[in-house]
Amino acid sequence: MGILDKLKKILPKRKEPELKNNVPKERENIRKTFGLYCNANHGTEGGRLCPKCTALLTTVMLKIQRCPYGIAKPICDACETPCFGEVPTKEFRAIMKSGQKKMLLSHPLMAVRHKIASLGVEYAKIQRDKKSTNKQKEQEEKVKSQIASATRSPKSSKPKKRRKK
Repeated sequence: MGILDKLKKILPKRKEPELKNNVPKERENIRKTFGLYCNANHGTEGGRLCPKCTALLTTVMLKIQRCPYGIAKPICDACETPCFGEVPTKEFRAIMKSGQKKMLLSHPLMAVRHKIASLGVEYAKIQRDKKSTNKQKEQEEKVKSQIASATRSPKSSKPKKRRKK
């Protein structure tokens, strides 16, 4: 028995990362951001929303519940496949972007946690893109080598001439 085997027995086993359900936090963050945005831009008070913001928030909350990613969903601001539709997505992202500064002042911990989560999503996208570009490069090299081997003429491809007797 080697030293590494003894160390493996002593050290705790690595646990698989647990999936956390971030949907409730995401919903609360969106709800508060919408409240701040609507209060500042549409003249509402006390966290109430105008009819337009209420309709958009209702759509967003419904779609979050039906998100194809489930509990492992990325934050909606950085999602590549938004489920709201084209126009509501633009409106949603505009509201979330304009509400960031207000959220930082009124709910600093929530805003910082949300920003950290968005950085994690961006990092994951970068890593995924690196992997996909590496796979593409490997496939291109494979195709090039196949083409090069197919275009080479074999040494014994010339027919031998027969001598006449």
